[in-house]
Amino acid sequence: MSLTIAIPEPSRHPLLASGRESQAIESREPAHVEVARSRYRNLVVELDPADRTYWCFMRPEGRPSFTSDLLRDINDMQRSLQRLFSSRADEAETPFDYYVLASSVPGIYNLGGDLSLFAEKIRAGDRDALRRYGHLCIEAIHRNAIAFDLPVVTIALVQGDALGGGFESALAHDLIVAERGAKMGLPEILFNLFPGMGAYSFLSRRLGVAAAEQMIASGRLYSAEELHEMGVVDVLADDGRGREALRDYLVQHRRKRNALSSMYQVRRRVNPVTFQELQDVVEIWVDAALRLEEADLRKMARLTAAQDRRRSPVMPFAAE
Repeated sequence: MSLTIAIPEPSRHPLLASGRESQAIESREPAHVEVARSRYRNLVVELDPADRTYWCFMRPEGRPSFTSDLLRDINDMQRSLQRLFSSRADEAETPFDYYVLASSVPGIYNLGGDLSLFAEKIRAGDRDALRRYGHLCIEAIHRNAIAFDLPVVTIALVQGDALGGGFESALAHDLIVAERGAKMGLPEILFNLFPGMGAYSFLSRRLGVAAAEQMIASGRLYSAEELHEMGVVDVLADDGRGREALRDYLVQHRRKRNALSSMYQVRRRVNPVTFQELQDVVEIWVDAALRLEEADLRKMARLTAAQDRRRSPVMPFAAE
């Protein structure tokens, strides 16, 4: 009996790339160059190959809150990270280890939800529009909460006030680094609403149910130092030194990166915040929003005006 052994053609063998494929791999531009070509209207992004860190700075046009345009840019940017990793699956080293969300607006991380949009849609009884906005928020927040399904550590760098949805966004990261002068809180109770984009989910897992409810019901602003003492803020930095403190932290923990990254992965497994949970909360938030009365909406308008007073022209961005 004769035995025939089929030898695959080099171009089809799974372990051998064709000349054309090899050329494509060799000619692929470095990840930081690819990221540098990314353009967003409301974000500035950069990849530091030395620190192996992807930096994303919010730079919203107009009010420094989560406008629909900013949310769409964030969602597009997050999907680009997944593509960046998948396009380099054949490489020995991943494109980066750390993802940082920060702000380029002086004194402000993010002031939260688009209150003028809320008031307009509530008065119109537009449930679908409120739901669409909520889903834009939780899509971005949930990707942060699961680290984009990538082997990275996510970090919020809070160098200014993070209110409402801004605070919720920070809470969705593995680590929060905050400067002492930053204030954080959930003011929604002031106009008879609750924070519906993840605050309860993340705070109850960090602090327990009673403390989370107390923080949400108080409506007060907390200093970064207070939140550091409570265990919500992980790294406290002097004002103006947030980025430097973050880099120092990464250097100090470089030898522990594998252990810490794995620990955060375990945290997501043991205390998961699922997309379904966030979606269910958004539905409760929409119902609550549509029950607001005119007096509540007038209070919302006053907070909107306060946000507008803090609006500043988009500052030219200069990377450190």
